[in-house]
Amino acid sequence: MKAAPHGRGPSRVPALLAAPSVAFLLVFAAYPLVYLVGLAFTSSTLARPLQRWTGFDNFRAALESQSFGGSLWRSALFALLTSAVQLVLGVALALLLRARARGLGGLGALLLLPLITPPVMVGVAWKLLLAPVGGALNGALHLAGLSGVNPLGSSTGAFTTLVLIDSWQWTPFVAILVYAALLGVPEELREAATVDGASRWRTVRSVVLPFIEPTLLSVLVLKLVIGFKVFDIVYVVTSGGPGFATTTSTFDIQRTALQNFDVGTAAAETILFSLLIGVVTTLVTLRGRRAEEAAV
Repeated sequence: MKAAPHGRGPSRVPALLAAPSVAFLLVFAAYPLVYLVGLAFTSSTLARPLQRWTGFDNFRAALESQSFGGSLWRSALFALLTSAVQLVLGVALALLLRARARGLGGLGALLLLPLITPPVMVGVAWKLLLAPVGGALNGALHLAGLSGVNPLGSSTGAFTTLVLIDSWQWTPFVAILVYAALLGVPEELREAATVDGASRWRTVRSVVLPFIEPTLLSVLVLKLVIGFKVFDIVYVVTSGGPGFATTTSTFDIQRTALQNFDVGTAAAETILFSLLIGVVTTLVTLRGRRAEEAAV
């Protein structure tokens, strides 16, 4: 058998091994991205995509849209608010679980229940619970002799309700991730803090939380992305109302593409929305890194 020329054989094998991964990325990542950009710069509908070049007209229409323009800051507010609430609650719950000094067991299964429930079913359950007529909440209030409430009837109430529903579903997810990080805290650090006379709360604040800070930052960024992408509970519970009070960017993009059939504008909105997510997550990440550097 003739030997391969020096320097060619070994280098060709890794390239062949990487070929499937490169092909996968091209098909499932690069092609959809290029197609999305093409839709954003052309006049496109569901039936006739990429009809004619329109330049930045779709982006201009997206930014001038009252519903989409408001949905950007509304989505950012929702993502930041839910992430902050769930991180605080998740850390507190994880600390309580860690204090039990036992495995999760059946309690872990209960924690996973909201997480594994399909978001559509979560929305349906909460909508039935909060229904002004026949809802379980108002039924309980009437039995107690109190007047009924309709939290979905006002802008503030509807938005707050979505934050509550999202927090109910995702706080256990945050708690489990933080709990796993707490298991990695060396006992030597806790014991040293105890020997120095630190209280349990001081140990948590000065030793445990700084040790798992990188994990907390990662969880925060992950929850920000999940919060930005919220759609199911908005669609089921409020349908973006009342008015535009709960119209998030994902909901508005869906409505632009599948109800108004303006795929070109919807693609432009998707790109603008992705840029917003990138900016917010980058700022949070940089802020976290600066805090870590300042603490060193």
